[in-house]
Amino acid sequence: MENITALYESYRSIGPFIGFLLPFIEAFLPFLPLFVFVFANAGAYGLLFGFLLSWGGSVAGSYCVFLIIRKYGRAKFLNFMTKHHKVERLILWVERNGFGPLFLLLCFPFTPSALVNLVAGLSNISKHYYLWTLIAGKAVMVFTITYVGYDIRSLITNPLRTIIVILVIVLLYIVGKIIEKRLNRKVEEDFRRAAADKQDTEDR
Repeated sequence: MENITALYESYRSIGPFIGFLLPFIEAFLPFLPLFVFVFANAGAYGLLFGFLLSWGGSVAGSYCVFLIIRKYGRAKFLNFMTKHHKVERLILWVERNGFGPLFLLLCFPFTPSALVNLVAGLSNISKHYYLWTLIAGKAVMVFTITYVGYDIRSLITNPLRTIIVILVIVLLYIVGKIIEKRLNRKVEEDFRRAAADKQDTEDR
């Protein structure tokens, strides 16, 4: 517990800019542990300010990725990402269904937000529309993680809280993956239906 307290004090002394910057960078490098950054902000700056730092950094980073993909996504050097058949299908499906699927995917910390940013950037969804989707979805996701981790020191002293936190994390993972699979299934169903309709039209 003393080591955790010392770690938070060291983190706090660096300044809130770092607390904002780390979630921002994670949007560009999705292999980085967003969970850890949000936990650290919550422990160092408290529930509210820690949440605002993590949320602001994550939204700003994701929106920058979206704007970069929107501007350069069709360039030749990004063909390896944009020409993947799954990405192309997701782009068309997002354009048809809009806010709902994107919001749900962004609400859960274990769903691929980097893929969401990529698909949204390549789609025709408006910039303002996606910004508000990010603000809403990331608010739910980041606040959930912040609430779980803001008193992380008690995880050592309170085994019951530790069990609850583990169960919450597992539940978030399971629910997120279920939603992701259902959305993928709907994408496939929509495209099968569209292909069948196209074939019927051609036969006529």
